[in-house]
Order: sequence, then C-alpha cells, then structure tokens
Amino acid sequence: MLGRRDQKVRVLQALERSIAQFRTRRELWPLRVPADPLPLDDIIQSTLAEDAARFDPRSLRSRSLLHFTWDDETTWELWLIALPNGLKVYCDSDPLESRILATGRRDSEIETDRLFLELLGESAGEHFGIGISGGAPQRVRSSIDDTGMLIDFFVDLFEVAGMEASVRDGTTRSDFREDVEHWLERARRPG
Repeated sequence: MLGRRDQKVRVLQALERSIAQFRTRRELWPLRVPADPLPLDDIIQSTLAEDAARFDPRSLRSRSLLHFTWDDETTWELWLIALPNGLKVYCDSDPLESRILATGRRDSEIETDRLFLELLGESAGEHFGIGISGGAPQRVRSSIDDTGMLIDFFVDLFEVAGMEASVRDGTTRSDFREDVEHWLERARRPG
C-alpha cells in the first residue's frame, strides 16, 4: 500500500503523460484539449489499482474557479490542478464524475483562466466536449475576484445555452447584462 504523498505523485505523473496527447485548435490556442473529456477516475484507477478507492481526487485541486448549486442540491464545479511542469489542468466535477477538459500554461502570455472561461461561456461548454444547459444555478461560489469577468462569462453562457428566462427576476430590463448582474448578486450571497 502506497502512502498518500506517493499516491498523489504517481497520479500527477500519470496526468502529465495523459495530457501529452492533447492538441490545440486554432480557435482555442493556447489551450490544449483532449478529443473528448478525459475521466479523471480512469487515470486514478489505472495508476493506483487497488489503492484507487482510498485516494481522494480532491487532494489534486489547486483551486476551484466556479462552484454551482441548484435548488435540488445538484452541484457542478470547475477547478484546476497545477502540475509541476508548469501546466494548469482544467477539470469539472458533478456528483457522478470528474473530467479533464483542457490544459494551459501558467506562464502563457495570455491569461489562460480568463480565456478558458470566455471559451466555455461562449460555447456553453461545447469547445470542451461538455454541454451546459437547464436553468441558472441558485448559488455560485468563485475564486475569481473580477466581477466584470464573471458577468461577461454568465451573459455569454446564458445567452448561448438559452437560459435567459431562468435569470430574470420578474423585472423587465432593456439590457440582459443588468439582469445577470442582479442574478449574480443574489446567487453569490451565502445561505
């Protein structure tokens, strides 16, 4: 049986090998993506075998970018792993699985977190092999301090995914961005 530190090191090494296959597309540069989202549990299982059940994938997280919760307590999280080789690995998790969606360099001249969120929002996840649909979450947590960037992300996401009605609070505003600002203010309140 491996110690926790050894398990984590082995999984990070396996991640580095797995993401070497990712390719970039012109519209996503400098981000690199797999052909389909890569299940993180598969990498952990193939790396740790019988020790995989005792490994906590949350120990890989460097930072959570977004965490959504709906009224029925369903959750979705967008988070990243910082690898020793200078890559950020963008992942998402729901109650059933965690997937690797893309990678970007920490030292890139383009701020990869911002670019990743822009591309995620403007495609409602399609650029990364996921589809974001349904209604807007009731609660949002984020490590992103730039409220304007978050509003831009949600405006794009809600328009592309057709979620506008779930954001409006019964008032009629001429600018959907104002609706999103009011929604985000409510959604970020603790409780």
